[in-house]
Amino acid sequence: MRNLMRMGMLAVVAMAAATSTMAQDKPEATLGVDLVSQYVWRGQDLGDVSVQPTLGVGYKGLSLTAWGNVGLSDNEDTKEFDLTLDYTYKAFSVGVTDYWFNKGTTWDGEPVSDARYFHYNAHSTTHVFEGYVGYDFGPVALKWYTNFAGNDGVNKSGKRAYSSYMEANVPFRFATCDWTATVGAVPYRTSFYADANGFAVTNIALKATKDIQVTKSFDIPVFAQIMTNPSTQKAYFVFGLTLHP
Repeated sequence: MRNLMRMGMLAVVAMAAATSTMAQDKPEATLGVDLVSQYVWRGQDLGDVSVQPTLGVGYKGLSLTAWGNVGLSDNEDTKEFDLTLDYTYKAFSVGVTDYWFNKGTTWDGEPVSDARYFHYNAHSTTHVFEGYVGYDFGPVALKWYTNFAGNDGVNKSGKRAYSSYMEANVPFRFATCDWTATVGAVPYRTSFYADANGFAVTNIALKATKDIQVTKSFDIPVFAQIMTNPSTQKAYFVFGLTLHP
């Protein structure tokens, strides 16, 4: 709990620093929203038709971004609110994400009775804290993610699993579209990623994006993505569009 409080203080300091910088140097802001036919994350089905807003501010490689998800076609879909503090220097990036869900299960598999946003008890919170590090080599970008606090899930001994995920992305352009090929895997046993019992490839995806020009000054990026999770033997086809100023 003390560590979580320290993290909260660091986040406040970071936001205060960002506000101070905003007054001095006018950092860049990001604002947009995605509409997707299905919410699939790292090979896991998390919901049906959804709206996903983004709001962020960045300055000299440091950024603070808020991201959310709300189901449109199914009121029972889990609502999500994430905050990410990221620092990027040239091809290197490192960051921390606080995921929050409006419902979930405890380490014992029981429904969480208190899903309030400011409830941080490690065994019953619906927050998950994740750190990541990545490097973009150009032809391929690599990232490693590890959960280190919150409702992470447990290993076979019933202790915190420190669930991890690693991913490789290869961008390329073909037939007037921007494409990204993705391979993601869980390196060891965890209950956080579809009960993987050891090393498991959980995400193989191919995404194509193309801008539809509406006017001379306004276009709408649309994308289609084919994904499969070999670990769970499931496949998905997702369509989406992005609206931004």
